[in-house]
Amino acid sequence: MTHNRRHQRRFAFQVIYSLVFGRDMSKDALIKSFDNFWTEEEFDIERQDSYAWTLVEGVFDNHDSIDEIITLHSQHWKLNRIAKVELTILRLCLFEMLFCPDIPLKVAMNEAIELAKDFGDDNSKTFVNGVLDAAAKGAERDIRKTIQSEKTES
Repeated sequence: MTHNRRHQRRFAFQVIYSLVFGRDMSKDALIKSFDNFWTEEEFDIERQDSYAWTLVEGVFDNHDSIDEIITLHSQHWKLNRIAKVELTILRLCLFEMLFCPDIPLKVAMNEAIELAKDFGDDNSKTFVNGVLDAAAKGAERDIRKTIQSEKTES
């Protein structure tokens, strides 16, 4: 059965979370890990056509730039000090916020908070919301600066 984006997002979260503990994973290992999880689900679409794969592959391919944004907006928290659940949720959501223009920022953020409620501890949703809110405000400032600079160049 084809599951909705929320279900595929949760699936992607679980795959990405499992990869946090691996070191220097290759793309082939990523595909193998994803496929191992995928076969346990009853999806009626191929891996490469799924939203879950878009998220997993996107986080994998953009890992460094996403982590830079987390570091910038996590207010003095080093990446290795952030709990793995929260770090995984942040990576997943920031990928959606930055690279999935069809997903409104608020939707991505709300979905991240739901994941934090379901998988994190009592403080997870507050921490995740704070980092994502700061990142969203930073993105809005960057967009305004770009628009203003384009207007002054015209």
